[in-house]
Amino acid sequence: MPLTLEIVTPEAKVYTDTIDSVVVPTIEGEIGVLPGHIPLVTQVEHGELRVTKDNVTSFLAVGGGFAQIDGDRIRVLAEHAITEEKIDEHAVEAALKKAEQELAAAKDMDPQQYEHLQSLVRYSGVQLAVKRRRR
Repeated sequence: MPLTLEIVTPEAKVYTDTIDSVVVPTIEGEIGVLPGHIPLVTQVEHGELRVTKDNVTSFLAVGGGFAQIDGDRIRVLAEHAITEEKIDEHAVEAALKKAEQELAAAKDMDPQQYEHLQSLVRYSGVQLAVKRRRR
């Protein structure tokens, strides 16, 4: 019995497919989901999400959000998500450098803006790790 995985961000539906299993990074650690998993709602952490279908594993970078497991349906509502193939390493490096510079120069920055920049730095790091994993 296959699972149905859907990953959605505020901007777009990033991934939807019938799969064999998925490993989701959560604030409590990684959780593996196979058919018949108990119902669960959990907070997604910045990290690598691994999808297995027909003995082939695909990788996505995810950043924050929630995952809902209900029967054989998994929904990930993420702040950020991108498949490995769509990661532009040079663009991510540039965004990471800019965010790090803004953080270093921050003196009286709004706390919400500061947290946003920290989140961008974490997500950029995850994207680079996913993209560079096979080197």
